[in-house]
Amino acid sequence: MEMETTHISSTVVYFHSDQYASICDEFTITKNRLKYTYALCDAYGLLKHLTITQPQIANINNLLKYHTTDYIEYLKSSSDVGFTPESDDSDSEQFGLNYDCPISKGVYEYSCLIAGTTLAACRFIVEKKCEVAINWGGGWHHAHSDHGSGFCYINDIVLGILSLREELPFNNRILYIDFDLHHGDAVENAFWYSDKVCTLSFHKYETGFFPGTGALNDRGEGKGLYYTINIPLKSGIRDDKFIPLSNAIINRIVTRYQPTVIVCQCGADCLSDDPHMGFNITTRSLRSCIELIRSMRRADDGSRFPMLLLGGGGYHSSNTARCWTQLTAAMVGVNLNNDIPEHSLLCDYGPSYCIDVEQGFRRDDNDDKFIKDILDVTLQNIDNIPISEV
Repeated sequence: MEMETTHISSTVVYFHSDQYASICDEFTITKNRLKYTYALCDAYGLLKHLTITQPQIANINNLLKYHTTDYIEYLKSSSDVGFTPESDDSDSEQFGLNYDCPISKGVYEYSCLIAGTTLAACRFIVEKKCEVAINWGGGWHHAHSDHGSGFCYINDIVLGILSLREELPFNNRILYIDFDLHHGDAVENAFWYSDKVCTLSFHKYETGFFPGTGALNDRGEGKGLYYTINIPLKSGIRDDKFIPLSNAIINRIVTRYQPTVIVCQCGADCLSDDPHMGFNITTRSLRSCIELIRSMRRADDGSRFPMLLLGGGGYHSSNTARCWTQLTAAMVGVNLNNDIPEHSLLCDYGPSYCIDVEQGFRRDDNDDKFIKDILDVTLQNIDNIPISEV
């Protein structure tokens, strides 16, 4: 069941298998997100517009492109045995494998599956087998080179970007855009000194909110000065402010930077009904950003920018599925009927049984002057980036 289709003549690759969804849904803190998303895409008839592709497994050499040997070896050995009373020691703490990255049997294999699938998605883009690759199981932006953090064990995003940089033609540029409620700290850190990867993060930034990074004046250093862009927002922002702010910034940076590929982390914990209760925005905000990127054209040949879409946060299973289904539909040019079609999981979308997520009513602490100041500073910083030759 679908409404109106606007034909987009390109291949959209969607990485999925029932086993992949089961493994990812087992190890993530919120269950059934991939299962729900795929079922909802099926119910709306989106699968016929997609090329469904098998997930892949990364090997240790793939992981060592970014992560340290000590961390990977400890993660693997801990994963082999799972949690024991002895696991909660100084080594576990050193490698971040405790409170928000607990040691579980099989977590290393899970991490390899996530990373391998994102790397496979990148290869499809490099080999021009698609214009858009989707891995909703990926998007783990808090894992650092030498330790886990924030439920992220392996940083598939950094690994993916590094593979794009290595395999694409010389002088390529990658634009990374992070929509998660939490700042994309580890991705930013990985490319802090680089002008070949530009990172843009929209996130909640308040005292005591994890990870506590991503201030407006955090702009990179050395060759990377101005190539780090942070949009730190306060609690309660709504669609009517988020959409014009994000669209103006995305339009400016894409036009000026002319990236070879755009990587998007589409964490759904920014939505109004997420348990984090950070923002009041709906799927309209993320879809507007993704549709804007999809509509933009390269200055040299008028082609669209290849895109990699990844998941991330999202702690309300059915709302996360709503969001990722909407974004999948946007990639294939389909506008969805608001009434969710009859299917085996329909009961989990009550009481509204609608694809749209309702806007929240929490107080919006982002007044007009605050938004204008962020926009003015950000656009000025972007204008300090040399116009890329294409």
